[in-house]
Amino acid sequence: MQRPASSRVRLEVALMLFVTVAINYLDRSNLSVAATGVAGDLKLDPVRLGIIFSGFGWTYAFFQIPGGWLVDRIGPRTMYASACGLWSLATVAQGYASTFLALLGLRLLLGMFEAPAFPICNRLATEWFPEDERAGAIGFYTAGQYAGLAFLTPLLVLAQAHFGWRSVFLFTGAIGLAWAGLWYRIYRDPDQNQRLSTRERDFIRAGGGWVDGQVGSERRFALNLADLRFVLTQRRLWGMYLGQFALNAVPWFFLTWFPTYLVTYRHFDFIREGIFSSLPFLAAVCGVIAGGVSSDFLVRRGVSPSVARKTPVIAGMILSASVVGANFVNDPKWIMFFLAVAFFGNGFASITWVLVSLMAPTRLLGLTGGVFNFFGNLAAMFVPLMIGLIVKHGGFAPALAFVSALALGGALSYILLVGRVERIALGGER
Repeated sequence: MQRPASSRVRLEVALMLFVTVAINYLDRSNLSVAATGVAGDLKLDPVRLGIIFSGFGWTYAFFQIPGGWLVDRIGPRTMYASACGLWSLATVAQGYASTFLALLGLRLLLGMFEAPAFPICNRLATEWFPEDERAGAIGFYTAGQYAGLAFLTPLLVLAQAHFGWRSVFLFTGAIGLAWAGLWYRIYRDPDQNQRLSTRERDFIRAGGGWVDGQVGSERRFALNLADLRFVLTQRRLWGMYLGQFALNAVPWFFLTWFPTYLVTYRHFDFIREGIFSSLPFLAAVCGVIAGGVSSDFLVRRGVSPSVARKTPVIAGMILSASVVGANFVNDPKWIMFFLAVAFFGNGFASITWVLVSLMAPTRLLGLTGGVFNFFGNLAAMFVPLMIGLIVKHGGFAPALAFVSALALGGALSYILLVGRVERIALGGER
């Protein structure tokens, strides 16, 4: 397939998704930076802090299915701008929270408003990118999860040191509000984008992208129990659901307890923690990009989708289990080495959304993505709380062992349950 002379438009879309995902993760993980200050001011023990950490995941997980349905009915331009604006307002409000319950309530709102984000991203990747570029595109915007944290975490640490923990939420929320307006002003769907050349449109269409608005035709369908039952009774989809839960266990350690682990358990000073905590996120960025590029390379070389798409996922999740190695070393350099290797592996495995785009029934892409993200983000609800309970009674060493075991379980799920990577046909579809 000949590449178009210019691919600027779809690359601009990838860049916009990268920025949006970076802001999305900055707003959900800023609490980890502020945690020591929040815990001191609000007098939170590890269990109550774990509840606050997991509060985001309660609504984020349970609103995935409604969010996925909305993605199939509302255009990404309006949906993403609205969601980003609302979650950014919830972020700013956290800077004014003065009680445990107020902060928990705002984290619940944050999770609800962020719920449609990744179903929208997956939809746009399917619309805008041919299949042999899709994993690279997903890998690129997924890298935004960690790129913003890698480069902005030291700044957030400094902001907290000089202006207090509340400034962390005010700063990150203001960024999101500005971006929501820019997204609505700039983004257009491919069937409405006048800058998309005929040559590039034909290239995307020939490669299996839905550039002609095929996804838009789904909007006439209402959510019904038969559709939901279908996506909940497919063994291969269950392999992805369970695998995504396990995949998310590792980042939710890093997005919640990681700075506290360095300061309170490993005795890093606060400023040094801010510098060191960037390293695993940089490793994750490298892993995400490497996973997507290597998977697309295998596809272009004629390797079957089952091998090309699943191999980075399985290998990366096995590598993620190396997080437990930090339990056996005391030198800060070796601690960061094991944590960075584990997060690199997690990033390498994070092309899992491309499997949704390749295997979900065509009409139910948004709903399947919502269910997939629902199960994946049960980890956001379950893992931080479990770590808090484990830390209170046994310290961080068994907590890292717990996260490592989940990563290995996810690799087994992809090996044993997912099977052949091909579109799952709904009744009447081919």
